[in-house]
Amino acid sequence: MAQIGIYGLGTMGSALALNIAEHGFDVAVTNREVDWIAPFMTEAGDLAVRLHPHEQLEAFVAALNTPRVILFMIPSGPPMDAMLAQITPLLSPGDTVIDGGNADFHDTRRRAAQLAERDLHFVGLGVSGGEAGARQGPSMMLGGSDHSWAQLEPILTAIAARYDGIPCVARLGPDGAGHFVKTVHNGIEYADMQVIAEIYSLLRNGAALPPAEIGALFAAWDLGPLKSYLVEITARLLTYTDPETGHPMVDVIKDAAGQKGTGRWTVIEALRLGQSASMIEAAVGARGWSSEKPTRQRAEAILGGAVGAFDDTPEVLAEAFLAARLLTYAQGFRILAAASDAHGWGLDLATIARIWRAGCIIRSALLDDIADAFDRDLPQGELILAPEIAQTFARCLPALRQVVCSAVHGGHPVPALSAGLAWYDSMRLGHGSANIIQAQRDMFGRHGFERLGRAGLHHGPWWD
Repeated sequence: MAQIGIYGLGTMGSALALNIAEHGFDVAVTNREVDWIAPFMTEAGDLAVRLHPHEQLEAFVAALNTPRVILFMIPSGPPMDAMLAQITPLLSPGDTVIDGGNADFHDTRRRAAQLAERDLHFVGLGVSGGEAGARQGPSMMLGGSDHSWAQLEPILTAIAARYDGIPCVARLGPDGAGHFVKTVHNGIEYADMQVIAEIYSLLRNGAALPPAEIGALFAAWDLGPLKSYLVEITARLLTYTDPETGHPMVDVIKDAAGQKGTGRWTVIEALRLGQSASMIEAAVGARGWSSEKPTRQRAEAILGGAVGAFDDTPEVLAEAFLAARLLTYAQGFRILAAASDAHGWGLDLATIARIWRAGCIIRSALLDDIADAFDRDLPQGELILAPEIAQTFARCLPALRQVVCSAVHGGHPVPALSAGLAWYDSMRLGHGSANIIQAQRDMFGRHGFERLGRAGLHHGPWWD
């Protein structure tokens, strides 16, 4: 009998199945397109002895130890609901069903409540790291019941990425907690990638450096505080040459970036929670605008596409990059904290930072410091007010200001860098301009002046 079943043998499902089998667990496998099963078993090689293929759903379910554990790696949305409708009649009380895709956490909460009525457990499992992570060790964010975590913990801790020997997986809360944390993870990823793209653009279009030289600079940055998976792969990709043209590969790739929606979900949920996700929104907006290549080309012909020189030093850029990355994390963790309060999840932000240190796309050297900061009592609970983090900002923010000013002066678009700086400045000021907005709102009615006066909001001429 198998200890876990995996439905869906696409890129991620097949990689996870092999990872689980390699760690000594028996895995039942199946797929909607049954002709995928035989090639998968062939490719599994020696691991095939722990893989038990089935073409019929009933046989797949019957092959599992009870209470059953079934992991679905299929597209989110309607396909998941359709699959649940098929498999639920075959399950027994105490069984656990896991959605390992990038699902809307609202759907996960709804499904968890529906299955709970049948004494079934539904888990939303965020899996980060792509195909390589799924095969070698992903970072995983679980939302579900204590019962389901007890069933899954031995398997997930065995296959997870490790940082200093600690598995990068945790139960973060009930129902949609895991999928929400994965959504925000992806939002942070969007913003970090956009910041990297903006810095690359300044060096390529403003400083006229060739890609390989920029790649060498990113490789040097990856040896210090900016060390991260995204910096590492950026350094590598900038050294590639297109074999057909002999040009740098990055110059051959069309500058139109796709997106799957999780960044947009992060922004939507942040707004619902009354939080700012300005850097993530900038990244989502930049990707959307990038897709309109013909419009941008026409605009360049009419509006002009010239940009000025950019001559800030690599040292200044590195400090600005560090500040921007910290601001990206700070916005993301504020969204997580707000959602935890709103939904009663009790998210442990230090734990989240720690399970992101290996296996996931946004792993970086900064996460150790962030986890340590959340372990302490933060002023107002704010990451940017942690003493060590505040000291880093004190050192790096002048560089971020300089880079943003240089970019704006030269006509270089830096939506994420400038959004991060504006957010920081809004946060650090004990006074602001929202009073004029509130006054304007109060003036919309017929008796605006009188209402302001009765509220004691002005004590003299209205312009005071």
